[in-house]
Amino acid sequence: MKKRAIAAVVLSSALISASAQASPVDPKAAAAGTTISGRGFGHGRGMSQYGAQGAAIAGKSVRQILDFYYPGTTTGKATGSIRVRISADTTDGVRVGTVNHLRVRDLTAGTVYTLPKASTRNQWSIDPSGDHGTKVSSFDAKTRKWKLWKTFSGMAQFEGAAVTGLILPSGAVRRYRGALRAIDVSGAHLDTVNVVSLDYYLRGVVPREALSSWRPAALQAQAVAARTYSVFHRSRDARKAYDLCDTTSCQVYGGYDSEKASTNTAVAATAGQIRLYKGKPIIAEFSSSNGGATAAGEVPYQVMKADGWDAYPNNGNPNVTWTVTRTAAEVQAVFDVGSIRSLRVLKRTGVGPSGGRALTVEAVGSKGRRVLTADQVRIRLHLRSGWIAFPVSPLDMPTDLVVGADR
Repeated sequence: MKKRAIAAVVLSSALISASAQASPVDPKAAAAGTTISGRGFGHGRGMSQYGAQGAAIAGKSVRQILDFYYPGTTTGKATGSIRVRISADTTDGVRVGTVNHLRVRDLTAGTVYTLPKASTRNQWSIDPSGDHGTKVSSFDAKTRKWKLWKTFSGMAQFEGAAVTGLILPSGAVRRYRGALRAIDVSGAHLDTVNVVSLDYYLRGVVPREALSSWRPAALQAQAVAARTYSVFHRSRDARKAYDLCDTTSCQVYGGYDSEKASTNTAVAATAGQIRLYKGKPIIAEFSSSNGGATAAGEVPYQVMKADGWDAYPNNGNPNVTWTVTRTAAEVQAVFDVGSIRSLRVLKRTGVGPSGGRALTVEAVGSKGRRVLTADQVRIRLHLRSGWIAFPVSPLDMPTDLVVGADR
């Protein structure tokens, strides 16, 4: 993806006034859509992943990277396991391929059974049985039929094998370390949860959240951030059936098949390391790119400050600047003020390029005026971040503003 320079509106005050980005819309241009320019990808809180790579290229250590993105935090240790819901498994139960040393555990009684071997048995499955129980069955490749092996009064899990292949609805197999547990959260189907040690879990996270070709310090920073994020969520409510999901709503996790040598090394090099604030694990948020400044959050270690590493030379960040076009109908649907006559950013943070991240956006249309937060606009228009700007005509700009190009 090519980087593109965007028009920057710079104001010396901390917040840009309501007139700073007035954007009268030409009716003819409106029919073709509105071009929106922006910076960064994600919420901008905590660590910029491309920023970590930039800092690593500049020779910064993993500790220096973490100190910059999580100021005021200290290093701690954490071990144990994590429970991750596997979102791709939408089958009725938990189906796995036959593998050496495979066992099944009755989670109510705590009894463990070694599953028998047979040349024609190539799959095992845990499925619902009754209101709250499960049944374990095997698939006979010769007869092409499932055969009941044992029933339990509660939930069960497969365990024992070094790596177990989970069979997805498509028939594809995705391999996981640790146990594959059936849980009954709601509905007629059982959900699948991977119960795995923290560091084995991170082996399947770091290569999905960072590029395996990145510098060691950047990969190590990602490992510590991801481990900390996991421990924070693990400690929130032990009564839940799982701690995290495996998508961007939590952290992306691909299991054993996602592992890479470089990221495995980064996980091992930081074994057990997490970040603490006042002795407790922090919510170590991170995003792809902050656009040139970190965003403030609700906790003391999420501060707003300029970030020179995010666009550091040769860090490969494709999200420093970007442009997209949305149709007139899409923009009108967001603001619901009729035909759009003007768009403007009312306020910015004042920290970072182009006056900083947008806070509020005003639209004036044929049916009135409406103000939304930049995050509302980002979500409704499916933008990479809330650091956005709209086209500005030099003839319509106040004389105290300067137009330039983002760097």
